[in-house]
Amino acid sequence: MKNVFRNVGRYLRLYWKFIQFSVMSQMEYRINFITAFLVETAYLLIKLLYASVPYRAGTDINGWTPDAVLLYIGVFTMMSGFYSGLFYSNFTSLPDKIRTGSLDVLITKPVSLQFMVTLRQFELGYTVSNVVGGGIMTGIGWYRLGLPFDLETVGGFAVLLGCGVLTAYSVFLLPQLLAFWIIRTNGVTELSNSIFETNYVPMAVYSNLIQRIGLFVLPVFVICNFPPMFILGKMDTGLIVWAFLAPLWLLAIIRLIWQFALRDYTSASQ
Repeated sequence: MKNVFRNVGRYLRLYWKFIQFSVMSQMEYRINFITAFLVETAYLLIKLLYASVPYRAGTDINGWTPDAVLLYIGVFTMMSGFYSGLFYSNFTSLPDKIRTGSLDVLITKPVSLQFMVTLRQFELGYTVSNVVGGGIMTGIGWYRLGLPFDLETVGGFAVLLGCGVLTAYSVFLLPQLLAFWIIRTNGVTELSNSIFETNYVPMAVYSNLIQRIGLFVLPVFVICNFPPMFILGKMDTGLIVWAFLAPLWLLAIIRLIWQFALRDYTSASQ
C-alpha cells in the first residue's frame, strides 16, 4: 500500500511538472496563447447566446427550466475547457507520434507510456475562458434556482465533475487508439467532436433509446449531465452508482486496448 501511494505521489508531481512546462512554453509564444484564448472566448459568447434562448422563449425544455438550462450549459462549458485543455491536443497528436516514430523516444522513459502520451501537454489558452465562464454560468443558475449550497451538495457536484472528466478521457481516447492500426484518424477525430457536441443540450431532449445508448453503451451523457442532475435532485441511486462505475470500466478497457496495441506496434523508424 505504501508503494501505491508513493507511485501516485510520483505521478502527481510529474503531472504538475508537465503543467508547468506547458505553461512556460506557451508563454514563450504568447501570440498562440492569446489567439487560443480569443477563439475560446468567442465560442463562449456563442454559448451565452444559446443560453439566452430558453429565457427569451420563457418555456421549459423537457422539464428543464431556463435557469436549469443555464446551469447545464455552465457545466458543459467547464467540461469543454477541461477536455480541450487536458486531453484534446494529446489525443490528436498520437497518430503523428506513431507515424513519425517519435513515440519510440517516449517508450524509453521510466514512466507509463500512456501517461506520457495522453497527459503530457496542457493547453492553458483553451482552458481558462471556458472554466471561468462556465463556472460563472453554473453559479448564476445555481443561485437563481435557489439550490442548497452546502458541503454535501457541493462535494457531490465536484466528485461528479471529476467522474465526468475521467469518462471524457476514456471515451475520446478510445477512437484515437485506432492510429496504431490505420494511418490517418482525421475522420475519427471529427466523429469524436460530433459525439462530444451531443452534450450541447441536456440528454432529456433525446429519445429514451438515445439516452440509454449515451448512458450505458457509449456513456457520453455521463460527462455533462450528471453534475447538474445531482444538484437538481434528478439522479436516483442507480445513476449515482453508475457515475462511478462508468469511468472505472472504461479506464480498464482503455488500458487493455493500449497494452494490446503496443504489442503490435512497429516503430516507424525501423
